[in-house]
Amino acid sequence: MPSVSGKNILVTGGAGFIGSHLCDALLAKGAAKVVCVDNFFLGKMENIKEAMEHDNFVLYRDDCRQFGVMQSIIAKEEIEIVFNMATIALNYSFFNPIDAYMVNVEIANTLMELLKVKAYKTLIHTSSSEAYGTAQYSPMDENHPTDPTTPYAAGKAAADLMVHSFSKVEDLDIAIIRPFNNYGPRQNAEGPLAGIIPVTAKRIKNGGRPVINGDGEQTRDFIYVKDTVRGLILAYENEKSRGKIINLGTGKDISMNALLSCICDYMGYKGEWDHLKDRPSDVRKLCANIKRARECLGFEPEMDFENGIKETLDWYMNNSII
Repeated sequence: MPSVSGKNILVTGGAGFIGSHLCDALLAKGAAKVVCVDNFFLGKMENIKEAMEHDNFVLYRDDCRQFGVMQSIIAKEEIEIVFNMATIALNYSFFNPIDAYMVNVEIANTLMELLKVKAYKTLIHTSSSEAYGTAQYSPMDENHPTDPTTPYAAGKAAADLMVHSFSKVEDLDIAIIRPFNNYGPRQNAEGPLAGIIPVTAKRIKNGGRPVINGDGEQTRDFIYVKDTVRGLILAYENEKSRGKIINLGTGKDISMNALLSCICDYMGYKGEWDHLKDRPSDVRKLCANIKRARECLGFEPEMDFENGIKETLDWYMNNSII
């Protein structure tokens, strides 16, 4: 069975929320070298401050859509495995829909072309549950139809189709991992692309009120970021993943009302909430069927939501992020 230990590994978007946790985990598991390529659109230097202390961590501030850039980095660093984590946040769909779509497709195209010419050996490609759209049945397995409702989600779905088809035609070493809604330390807390957990806690701390869109009964399957990272590494180390699309989630969905109530309880807030109209194209229900992850990867989520939300908010408070 393959192992990340002793391998030269590249992480696109490695200074971002999930990517930085993946870099830390790969270093902890004995990777020979971890190379981060990030254009810092959402990535932050503070996310990789622990990784930067390792001699075998290498940072490139570059755009991983660029074929020549990635070709040079992969050759120079003798990369064997690529974990594709780079993307633009879903909310970017409402500001720049074309780029929100194209960034996912262009990154996938570059990585596929480099894999075709054997620049590296294995691609672990990260998708998103948003590719499914609103649940037509629940929990959603990998055979659920894709019906993306935002340009971001459409770009994810299109990239998945590209990667999946290449893996069949070219017999390439590929797995596609489809995480549901990640949360945890380091999620973006600033501006219009911020995550709902840190931005809600920040509003309350600063004397504001929580904000809910629509009736608040839309649901998400929240998976703790370190569980996702563990699943991604398992996807490389278990060859049953090859050529497959695999969900990562908890198998339980939580309403936005319940999520905000947890944050309010943590913050000691008992006041009113601001109710806004529904977000355009908001997915109504997401809940993962993780049978394939169990069978192919031996994956089980380890963090329950009650402890995960506390650990997440503790981190934001202790690091003065909110």
